[in-house]
Amino acid sequence: MERTKFRLDEKDMPTSWYNILPDLPEPLPSVLHPGTGSPVTPDDLAPLFPMGLIMQEFSPEHYIDIPEEVQEIYRTWRPTTLHRAHRLEKALDTPAKIFYKYEGTSQAGSHKPNTAVAQAYYNKKEGIKRIASETGAGQWGSSIAFACALFGLELKVYMVKVSYNQKPYRRIMMETWGANCVPSPSPDTKAGRDMLATDPDCPGSLGLAISEAVEDAATREDTHYSLGSVLNHVLLHQTIIGQEAMKQMEMANVYPDIIVGCIGGGSNFAGMFLPFVKDKIEGRKPDLRIINVEPTSCPTLTKGLYAYDFGDAAGMTPLLKMHTLGHAFIPPAVHAGGLRYHGMAPIICHLHKLGLVEARAVPQVATFEAGVTFARAEGIISAPETNHAIRAAIDEALKCKESGESKTILLAHSGHGHFDMAAYESYLSSKLTDYEYPEEKVKEALAHLPGAPAA
Repeated sequence: MERTKFRLDEKDMPTSWYNILPDLPEPLPSVLHPGTGSPVTPDDLAPLFPMGLIMQEFSPEHYIDIPEEVQEIYRTWRPTTLHRAHRLEKALDTPAKIFYKYEGTSQAGSHKPNTAVAQAYYNKKEGIKRIASETGAGQWGSSIAFACALFGLELKVYMVKVSYNQKPYRRIMMETWGANCVPSPSPDTKAGRDMLATDPDCPGSLGLAISEAVEDAATREDTHYSLGSVLNHVLLHQTIIGQEAMKQMEMANVYPDIIVGCIGGGSNFAGMFLPFVKDKIEGRKPDLRIINVEPTSCPTLTKGLYAYDFGDAAGMTPLLKMHTLGHAFIPPAVHAGGLRYHGMAPIICHLHKLGLVEARAVPQVATFEAGVTFARAEGIISAPETNHAIRAAIDEALKCKESGESKTILLAHSGHGHFDMAAYESYLSSKLTDYEYPEEKVKEALAHLPGAPAA
């Protein structure tokens, strides 16, 4: 019988993070200061982040050592298992070989602690007492709450209001780990109060929640800001996923033809594919396909403009060159959860511009259909975000069924959906509907882009 699980020993867990920056065919566009338009310096970022993370953001080193204290915590759930999806393959009657790297076994149930633990460590090391952050669906909020509990840090989380109401158990997880979680927009910051004055029923957005968290951090000397995706150092910390997966695919004696993952800000999928895209850049695997999957309700990479924009709604952050729907974008109240950010990780956008990765948008109902198919075959109830990747993986496997090709598909499975059962209930009772973000709404949001120089 063929193997269904590929496990690494603790001693085989990577001891360094992989940094894509020095291997890029063209340099990543500079991050710009919102006031001067000049490239930001480490000192510009020091009010928000510890210097250890700031230096990782711009590091020229190919690999960055993982501190032993971080490794020690990682080992409580890592290395994670690579699974061969034999039952799914059989259900689809496909000749494709499907593998998935399952990140749902962390204490918070997703990939997010890979960076949360690292960020809490570097803040603690610099003497910071308190963290302010935001969260969409709550996977990041619960992960940074878990990490702050381990390092004795106080935490305030601004949770996008629609998810705060849809997913109360994520809030309860944060509170159990000692965090203070409030719905965003909140009355606790000027950014929140301004939005509530304009629209008391605003469902919130990640961009707005970021504004609140950044304002909170910037106005207190004991507080730093922490972000769960988008920035280079966050993607860096997630590369432990891809490095483990490369070793495990070698154990299975295969190399992927296609790698699939969901994207909101991009940290989960980039963590999987960045170690592999190095092979594509260097010509060892030129035909490797890397498919970034997003919701049609928030089509950042597929419909957004590649331009400089703020990372937050109030225009407080540095300007990032990225695909964006406009920082004023307010997403619809669908169950895409953490995939509702207006922008995208600059590294992913840059690789997309260079033609090294693909992008695809999928509708909500079809993603839950795929999630249920996966659950009934493999037994894992996946997060709504992950279902987007599962949809694309199934579609690629069905193409193999039509063509008769036996391609190897590697799926980045970012976490379980045990706190998302209300969304599944909506799907199973046929109450879930599709939503495609209107072009006119995209144009309206893009009208507020800052006038930054092209790069």
